Amino acid sequence: QVQLVESGGGLVQAGGSLRLSCEASGRTFSPRRMAWFRQAPGKEREFVGFISWSGGVTYYADSVKGRFIISRDNAKNAVYLQMNSLKLEDTAVYYCAAGWIVSGTRQSDFGSWGQGTQVTVSS
Repeated sequence: QVQLVESGGGLVQAGGSLRLSCEASGRTFSPRRMAWFRQAPGKEREFVGFISWSGGVTYYADSVKGRFIISRDNAKNAVYLQMNSLKLEDTAVYYCAAGWIVSGTRQSDFGSWGQGTQVTVSS
């Protein structure tokens, strides 16, 4: 059973930066991809980006492309989300997820989820 724990959320001013972390525990951890999703109040959970676990290939939603960077540390079973130039509309609960298939950005493409961490961007 894989457990994912996010951390690093908080309150930040618009234009600022924040770095989220997600650490995995459990039996041998070898997903194909790790992703970040977010859910704003009153909205559906949406895809933010993913990174392939072996090759480090990244893919981002258009809304965050050029501002957010996903990285990973295989030795620590950790994935990170560096968020720069934050906007008010980035306010959401951010979730990390692990997936065992090679493609797809739907929630159903990822089998394990963390509990989420709140990010609030203020003006």
